[in-house]
Amino acid sequence: MFAILNVINQLGKYGDVCVCVCVYIYIYISYLSCLKPVAWTSISAPTQYQNFLYKSNEQHDINLQLKSSDSIFFSNFNELSMNPFEMCSQVFSHLSVKERCLGASLVCKYWRDLCLDFQFWKQIDLSGLQQVKDDLLVKIASRRQNVTEINISDCRNVQDHGICSLASNCPGLIKYTAYRCKQLSDVSLCTVAIHCPLLQKVHVGNQDKLTDHALKLLGEHCKELKDVHFGQCYSISDEGLVALAQGCSKLQRIYMQENKLPTIQQTFQKYCSEIKYIVFSGKHFFFKTFKNTVIFLLKVIVPCVEIIAKEGRSLKELYLVSCKITDHALIAIGQYSSTIETVDAGWCKEITDQGATQIARSSKSLRYLGLMRCDKVNEETVERLVLQYPHIVFSTVMQDCKRTLERAYQMGWSPNTSTAS
Repeated sequence: MFAILNVINQLGKYGDVCVCVCVYIYIYISYLSCLKPVAWTSISAPTQYQNFLYKSNEQHDINLQLKSSDSIFFSNFNELSMNPFEMCSQVFSHLSVKERCLGASLVCKYWRDLCLDFQFWKQIDLSGLQQVKDDLLVKIASRRQNVTEINISDCRNVQDHGICSLASNCPGLIKYTAYRCKQLSDVSLCTVAIHCPLLQKVHVGNQDKLTDHALKLLGEHCKELKDVHFGQCYSISDEGLVALAQGCSKLQRIYMQENKLPTIQQTFQKYCSEIKYIVFSGKHFFFKTFKNTVIFLLKVIVPCVEIIAKEGRSLKELYLVSCKITDHALIAIGQYSSTIETVDAGWCKEITDQGATQIARSSKSLRYLGLMRCDKVNEETVERLVLQYPHIVFSTVMQDCKRTLERAYQMGWSPNTSTAS
């Protein structure tokens, strides 16, 4: 413990990250040594690693001057370099990009080289980092051509140039995520579509400048595409979606919240036979041939649910959270859908005891009914339904709390042994 505290004092603001790395490596080496602890104390810092200057990217510089007589927890870097590279890589893999770049990489040259290893730059998550600009993406593209995933959601300072540079140099890109990047135009997604034929996931919700042209290029070049999110992209139309559906027959997940395109369901039903998850917002639904499909509906009305219950003959899961539906919707589901297993009607304020009782009584396949914050459904009614239909999980605040307590008791928890906070 004294050695660990010594590291925190020496490394200043980077101590939290670095000491965690030290502890992980210590435990791992102990395990490899048949659980024989490795003696890290009383090891002097080698001469070649004295007088480092650690420059902070934040507000000020931190000057660490290590004396040869200092005894620190992890000072013998030569001994560290003799350990298996895979061991150190495994430890560093638990750090985020920010922790590696602004923490561990500033400790020494060996750790810096580890942080720059190609395996840590396959999946890059830069979401929410406002200091990220095009120059960083250009550097990543010039040094790492093996990037498979990139997430720049909420990075308001990234422009088309940075995305284009990355896409042009990373043909193996599989997942591209850029939520709420309103500054990006069609050019960025078009470049990704042209240069990344292995693309499987595109999540670009809330991009106002996205048009049909990008969707057409995705359909033309990205035949492996399986998961798309175009929620609140108001400039796209049926024309772009038709081209996407025609070219990407492997699509499995579609998210189109707030797009309000009346023929989108027919389009994907016709060309994409592997659809599994659908999220739509609107009043027009035409489901007849989808199999084992999970449907999330937002802001729909009762007639839509009835149509889905009648036409979705293989439907298993239906999510109606916060929809403006009444008991008639649940009654229709129980009456017409013979395969439904999961129905979530949470936060549907007009659902009452009648709807919950009728769907539980009429549906032979139902296994889960979500009634969270359906305030017109009495808890006494739910308790009665739990006893009458034990094969159905009813989700309310009280029922979920009871199940949590039951699991805690089964795991040995007791209120008498818990310590007061």
